[in-house]
Amino acid sequence: MVLTDSIFNTIKHMLGIEPEYTHFDNDILAHINTAINILGQVTGLKKEGFYIEGPKETWEDYLGDDSAHAQMVKTCIYNRVRLLFDPPLNSSVIELMKNNLNELEWRLKIELDREEEQDGPANS
Repeated sequence: MVLTDSIFNTIKHMLGIEPEYTHFDNDILAHINTAINILGQVTGLKKEGFYIEGPKETWEDYLGDDSAHAQMVKTCIYNRVRLLFDPPLNSSVIELMKNNLNELEWRLKIELDREEEQDGPANS
């Protein structure tokens, strides 16, 4: 993933939806923004007031130059959107996805906390 890729188009692609198909765009946008907010609350990865309105917002807009965490963030957002937008029919698969999402969020939080301890608070 390139940080200059569109958040919206990346998640649509991961959901198996072509960019030209716009019927569910409002639903997907709402779910992406929900996932971004939840991820920020759970991990502390917050960019105050950040949300997407469509395909123009990029991963770089959200993460800055933090490419080290980009893959985990992308997977967390995709998993959350998938569970909200198009959950699997099999309850075992849903549980697997939820467990995976919880583990990824936990690992991201631990990593971000460790980096903050090493670097000191951002406002110092």
